[in-house]
Amino acid sequence: MRAILFLSFFFLFLNCEDKQSQKKSNPVYIEKAPKENIETPKTKSKKTKEPEFPVLDTKNAMEFFLQYEKEHRENKVRMTTDFGDIEILLFNETKFHRANFIYLTKRKYFNNTQFYRVIDNFMVQAGNSDDKKTARKRRKIGKYLLPKDTNRGFKHDRGVISMPSSEIDNPHKLASPYEFFIVQQTPGAYFLDGDYTIFGRVTKGMEVIDKIAGVKTDEADWPLRNIYIRNVEIIE
Repeated sequence: MRAILFLSFFFLFLNCEDKQSQKKSNPVYIEKAPKENIETPKTKSKKTKEPEFPVLDTKNAMEFFLQYEKEHRENKVRMTTDFGDIEILLFNETKFHRANFIYLTKRKYFNNTQFYRVIDNFMVQAGNSDDKKTARKRRKIGKYLLPKDTNRGFKHDRGVISMPSSEIDNPHKLASPYEFFIVQQTPGAYFLDGDYTIFGRVTKGMEVIDKIAGVKTDEADWPLRNIYIRNVEIIE
């Protein structure tokens, strides 16, 4: 009887141990919740709007520059040409002409215009081009003239920057705002005094002006090989 009980307990023990070993041998997998594919919202790139400017004409130009010169006090620019850099100080005394030059610089008008009239031992004239892009820029900015401002005590010394008169019927010699000339003659071209508005002077790079003045030109004084103003930037 004892033998039967002993065998019964023995087989029961083996059976329990077998179940325990099965539990240990079977790996337990914990099912992970799938990761949510969280999309970060894409921020739309904001396009910076270009400031809107009025198309200038003879009626609104002076009022525009009167306000513009108060808000934009910069007076030093650097001009990068095919022959080198030229730095220019613009005179505060001729405020409309200074404001006009700063305005056109910020509108990037002068970029890729040319020195289109070059006379050695006299002057170099720039701000125009035979490129259609220049004409389109002018139409976008406007058609206007600037009044003469010649009673500021400045002389047409070597290195001054002055504004030529418009080629249209112009008895008062109103200035063409898109163009300028720099006196290269030594000591100056004083016969121009009183007729054209001096609004700045070259502070660095007169050797560049001398190089430009010495190039070969056609009968209309246009350089045989175009000389470009690649960029005009404000220094301060």
